[in-house]
Amino acid sequence: MDTINLLVLINLVLSFIYNIGLTKEVVSGKFSPVKEKPNSYLQSLPLWLASIIILLIILSSFQIGTLNYDKNLESLRIAGLIVYIIFTWLQYFSFKSLGKNHSPDILIKKEHQLVTKGFYKICRHPQYLFQIFIDLGVSFATLSYLIFPLALIEIPLLIKRAKLEEALLEKHFGQTLIDYKSKTGFFLPFIK
Repeated sequence: MDTINLLVLINLVLSFIYNIGLTKEVVSGKFSPVKEKPNSYLQSLPLWLASIIILLIILSSFQIGTLNYDKNLESLRIAGLIVYIIFTWLQYFSFKSLGKNHSPDILIKKEHQLVTKGFYKICRHPQYLFQIFIDLGVSFATLSYLIFPLALIEIPLLIKRAKLEEALLEKHFGQTLIDYKSKTGFFLPFIK
């Protein structure tokens, strides 16, 4: 295993540990009952795809499903590693700023609040944007020809998931969400 792959695995393990801690923090507090949860393939398909990508990250760290590591591609791999690490932690902080509203499911909790701080001050769905960069970054870091196409398939699914989430939020927050949408970008700041 080369240094880049070792750093990929270390980042994966650390982010997994921190995300488990974040999930425990959300669940251990007052567990808020669910008010509404739409029934959609967008609840589970992106999560299954993310699980498969995690498995492929582990395999690609051992050079299974990767291109040959050529010195000419080392700059691309390093750039991919940097993107992967940075966006992994940006995503973690975006989840953390959601607080008790954080959930892997699209839902509205009984005590749900609209989060407009942190990354959510400039972008409505930073967690999905960061996920795209994470998966593309790690595919370049490991030169995985298995992760890259899944990362591309994931993009329209995450966009659809974000739109479903917004429709649910608009149903429950009404004009407050409409005002928030007018001030923030969908995935990218300033691009509504």
